[in-house]
Amino acid sequence: MTVTKAAEEPLDAYTPSQRRLERERYRRTRARKATAIAALSTLVTAVVLYLVVVNAPGWQRTKETFFDGHYAREALPKVLEGLWLNLRLLLVCGAAVLVLGMLIAIARTLRGPVFFPLRVLAAAYTDFFRGLPLIINLMIVVLGVPALRLQGVTVDPVLLGGTALTLTYSAYVAEVFRAGIESVHPSQRAAARSLGLTNRQALRHVVLPQAVRRQVPPLLNDLVSLQKDTGLVSIGGAIDAVRAADIIVGRSLNYTPYIVAGLLFVALTIPMTRFTDWVTARMDRQRSQGGTA
Repeated sequence: MTVTKAAEEPLDAYTPSQRRLERERYRRTRARKATAIAALSTLVTAVVLYLVVVNAPGWQRTKETFFDGHYAREALPKVLEGLWLNLRLLLVCGAAVLVLGMLIAIARTLRGPVFFPLRVLAAAYTDFFRGLPLIINLMIVVLGVPALRLQGVTVDPVLLGGTALTLTYSAYVAEVFRAGIESVHPSQRAAARSLGLTNRQALRHVVLPQAVRRQVPPLLNDLVSLQKDTGLVSIGGAIDAVRAADIIVGRSLNYTPYIVAGLLFVALTIPMTRFTDWVTARMDRQRSQGGTA
């Protein structure tokens, strides 16, 4: 009966000590103070930069040339229409880059002497396209391929530009995937083999999932860079956001459309960048807590 009564009695609510309460008050006060200092320093910096810019001798001319509201309103619909091409390039090229980069990374990590030629070709591919500037690669593919007059080969600057972007970025992504594959401890593969899995099954079900999960932040960074570099396809004549702005600039001799196009690219890039930072911080917290990397 005594045990039953003791079990039925409600447990005392937890009461933090006075020392803990003081510590929490101190932390809140310090956080508010730090926020106020950060806000004040940011405001002061912004005001100083604003005064420096607007009081520059050539500000009025620069404002008319780069920040004209009339040309911004004129350029916005055309630039947005061209931006849709950049977004489509990002989606298609991004998927192609991930697939091709994964295949190259797997080729570079294949074991055994029989795969030596494949490893050499994969290494040569990554070395060449990582060393070749993207703008030169675009010029070679977009301008050189049509000059060959090959039967059945497209001369569409959008497709050729997307091909050049895929060739360059797949080399970078392949190295990201390869680093992830090699970061998986050999014991993981050995354990999979001891359970009866073949090398292919161990790679697919054990190694690759861990490798991809560990390399998500750098992969997202590469996609952010790809999003910006889709604007380079305009050198072949494709009407994307940059080329649409360039057409209006050539007609009006006012550079405000470039600012409009640049701000639209920034507006697209910032969410992806913040998402990348969030994923990176989340994975860092998991590693620090002993979770799965």
